[in-house]
Amino acid sequence: MIQKITLIGAGNLATCLGKSLKEKGFDILQVYSHTEESAKTLAEKLNTEYTCNTDNLNLSADLIIISIKDDAIGGILKKIKNKNLKIVHTSGSVPMKVLKNHSSCCGVFYPIMTLSKNRDMDFSDIPLCLEADSNEFLSELREMAGRISSQVLEIHSKERKILHMAAVFANNFVNHFYDISENILKENGLSFDLLKPLIRETTSKIMEIPPHDAQTGPARRCDKSIINRHLKLLKNNPEREKIYKFVTDSIISSYKKTNDKPERKTKKN
Repeated sequence: MIQKITLIGAGNLATCLGKSLKEKGFDILQVYSHTEESAKTLAEKLNTEYTCNTDNLNLSADLIIISIKDDAIGGILKKIKNKNLKIVHTSGSVPMKVLKNHSSCCGVFYPIMTLSKNRDMDFSDIPLCLEADSNEFLSELREMAGRISSQVLEIHSKERKILHMAAVFANNFVNHFYDISENILKENGLSFDLLKPLIRETTSKIMEIPPHDAQTGPARRCDKSIINRHLKLLKNNPEREKIYKFVTDSIISSYKKTNDKPERKTKKN
């Protein structure tokens, strides 16, 4: 049974996951980060110890959770000399096999959620995607995950990579568009708050119907007169103009068969 945890990382995911595990009664023995400020800040929130030196890592834990940038995982693993450890990482795109030569039991503990340090997050409805190199370890991870979430799934590395890519489209790209929208409004003396009811409805709608059916707007209708007006407004910002045109063309292409259907002729009496 997993109870004692050493947490490697103090970023957004590590902070939210660490707080959730602490709230559910897990013992966070130590927080590691390469920067003292971030390690200390999270350790204080979890009422535990911290270190910035991998030589001082507390390896007596039942589980080591690595929650750092993907390209830093390999480096931290080289510094963990004890191979008789249970280790998981929390990455959506890094395969489990990177842990194989560094651990007696390895796995993945990947939450599908956008997480920020300054926001409290209830993990109870967050899907937790698990992978493990043995059924026994998978069972332990399931028990652990089940204490913080009602949605626990076994997802293998290939599936998780695809899932992570889809999440980038659904979250990161969409949020970038929110950022562009806010900047456009600010530059013209308007408030982003004006779009929030629209954003809420768009999000609410796709909970009930498929996104393909929920699409509206000039590109969905292939309304070229409005599209051209928008492009004229963007002519002084080539980057935004390029994004608008690329996404518009993609939407038009997605609905081309529908838009190309001839209108039905009504019979005359």
